[in-house]
Amino acid sequence: MDRPAGPGPGSALTALATTPDGVRLKLRVQPRASRTEVAGLHGGEIRMRVAAAPVDGAANEALVRFLAERLGVARSAVMVTSGVGSRSKTVTVSGVNREDAARQLGLGQPDDPPPQAGRERP
Repeated sequence: MDRPAGPGPGSALTALATTPDGVRLKLRVQPRASRTEVAGLHGGEIRMRVAAAPVDGAANEALVRFLAERLGVARSAVMVTSGVGSRSKTVTVSGVNREDAARQLGLGQPDDPPPQAGRERP
């Protein structure tokens, strides 16, 4: 089973998965945002905001450029493998491991449970 039921500690496992040559990211993309950024985890997907409009592939190109820069890989290492015309996308990135990808995207460690309100982390 690839996707746990509902959001929770296992959600990061579906958003970032290890592949033989890198990682697979499940994204939920919001085009026409005020800026391009990672907005955090939501359910089993990484929420992304992209400043470009979804016209003629501009939003996908901006997403690929942003992820390549943030993950420190060439643009050719980042490929939208599904959801080219959708807000929900699957992106594969070659040359980066899961832990580094999570850290560089500001998601913490992929196995860490999400912080709970009112509790401080040690």
